[in-house]
Amino acid sequence: MAQVGIFLGTVYGNSLLVAEKAQNILNEQGHEVKVFEEGILDAWLIYRQYYVLVITSTTGQGDLPASISPLFYTIRDQLGNQPELRYGLIALGDSSYDNFCGAGRAFDALLQEQGATRIGKMLEIDAIQHPEPEVISCPWVEQWGRLVEQEY
Repeated sequence: MAQVGIFLGTVYGNSLLVAEKAQNILNEQGHEVKVFEEGILDAWLIYRQYYVLVITSTTGQGDLPASISPLFYTIRDQLGNQPELRYGLIALGDSSYDNFCGAGRAFDALLQEQGATRIGKMLEIDAIQHPEPEVISCPWVEQWGRLVEQEY
């Protein structure tokens, strides 16, 4: 099966919980998965040849969490086009803020701008409606894993 790198941005741990659940689901489907809590460019460069799943919450005024913002800016400033990259994206946010899921949307826009191919739709999870994000993310990850399998 496919190799998947999960890169996450988290502040309070919800993205980490979603990533751990995603890792379990994808492993059960036969994929080889590694979670990166602190995204580093070397790991990104390896997994852009395979599959990447970005899972990030949003902080402040639509900002990226500190655990993933260095990776985002390095990708933006140093990588340029990434047409070989195939990815999925799960964005966690709170719709009571103006920039709902701003970090996830920014990451998706960057990767699209760089020519990457998103597999499936981006999943946006609203903390107001879904205080347990894994309830929404698990079925999405199951479907995403099947889409990756079809491509692989």
